[in-house]
Amino acid sequence: MTIKSSQTLVSEALKEIKTITPAEALKLSNEGKCNLIDIREKGELDKMGRVENSNHIPRGMLEFWLDPNSAYFKDGKLDMNKEMVLFCAGGLRSALAAKSLKEMGFEKVSHIDGGFAAISQSDFEIV
Repeated sequence: MTIKSSQTLVSEALKEIKTITPAEALKLSNEGKCNLIDIREKGELDKMGRVENSNHIPRGMLEFWLDPNSAYFKDGKLDMNKEMVLFCAGGLRSALAAKSLKEMGFEKVSHIDGGFAAISQSDFEIV
């Protein structure tokens, strides 16, 4: 049995998904063209802060909250027609999550290069 490393999974995901900069994400957010989705765990938000105008969906619940057929679907929480822009702490989990959303059938999906670490060094407001 051969087990793929997490590094390999992330590397493969990065070849299949759209990666954007914090500046590109801020522009999309300011123009109302995306759902900015923070997939960090609640403890990370409590410790590091939250990005203004972002939606928190823990990584473990992402596919369930965005699946209209799931009992956990958060109807009305997000505009399903807008681009889903994901971020985590450093950009690894969000790469895997973006690939997962593409596999679900979402066409407009991206993740922010560098995650919250890069976002906190940009013009995004951290609250």
